[in-house]
Amino acid sequence: MEPLELVPGRYIGEGQPCFIIAEIGQNHQGCVETAKTLVRKAKESGADCVKLQKSCLSSKFTQAALDRPYEGPHALGPTYGEHKQKLELSEQQFREIQDYATSINMPLTASAMDAPSLDFLDAVNVPFIKIGSGDVCNLPLIRRAAATRRPLVISTGMSDFDWVRTVYQDLTDISPGTALVLLQCTSSYPTPAHHAHLRVLDTYAQVFPRAHIGYSGHEEGIYISVAAAARGARVLERHVTLSKDQQGSDHRCSLEPSQLRELVQAVRCVEAALGSPLKALQPSEEACHRKLGKSVVAARDLPSGHILTEEDMVVKVAEPPGASGMMFYSFVGRKLNKDVPIDGSILEEDIS
Repeated sequence: MEPLELVPGRYIGEGQPCFIIAEIGQNHQGCVETAKTLVRKAKESGADCVKLQKSCLSSKFTQAALDRPYEGPHALGPTYGEHKQKLELSEQQFREIQDYATSINMPLTASAMDAPSLDFLDAVNVPFIKIGSGDVCNLPLIRRAAATRRPLVISTGMSDFDWVRTVYQDLTDISPGTALVLLQCTSSYPTPAHHAHLRVLDTYAQVFPRAHIGYSGHEEGIYISVAAAARGARVLERHVTLSKDQQGSDHRCSLEPSQLRELVQAVRCVEAALGSPLKALQPSEEACHRKLGKSVVAARDLPSGHILTEEDMVVKVAEPPGASGMMFYSFVGRKLNKDVPIDGSILEEDIS
């Protein structure tokens, strides 16, 4: 599959570094300045992109859903609608945050939670459209997003394999040119480790050949996300917060800036460590090889003209070094062309 330019100048795919999205979501608590701070912290931590969420509440929820009582430690209002309204950004606020991200050269996009929000995101020219797990069942919204001709990144929480295959096939049939990223995701906050199921990445990669594959994590800590990158995730998304102690259900499973920085560094380290599938002596091994590499040496005094047997040789650390111990059996049956004393190194040029 060809690499995909997910944001200007930054590609994902074979041979490209994992694309790390810092998901601000609504962890800005409805505050523009907090959102800007999170954008800056994500940039400083080495993330590739930041992401918000955009909703039109009347399009996302029925009135009854908005009017339902909302109680508990995370509630910001007596009804769910009042709670959500305090977390929403106006279009003007969104543009202000987008302008700030642009000023520090940090790509910014958002999840489109409904049709009006999708149209707004298209109008402000986000680099790609994110479809959250709550809308993986919403084929009309996904088709509308595909019609923007922007890359789609779709989280697949709260679904099963058959439905993900339906979404994939629908896009293949309706909009075959759509650049697509499918993210394995489990929509629990925080996600227990045994519910992360990173092997789904392998399944997606095998069954959905025209999609890039990634992981959206809601677990605590960074270990599972690093493992996802090692397992081949091209995109990695994690929520970020200024403090896990803030009010709201997302904060607990989010990464504070120091953790995000640690995640980015760990992923880049793992990418370097994955290296090549070809086994070879590494330059960093040379010093150890010079000190501890073993050579073929004489097990006893051997005269010139002697035909070597296994009993004539042994493999030891020698000074000066001789032929590598790897040559031991290739020397058997060959003739020495010089005298070699006991413990003397045998070189390739010493035999014929």
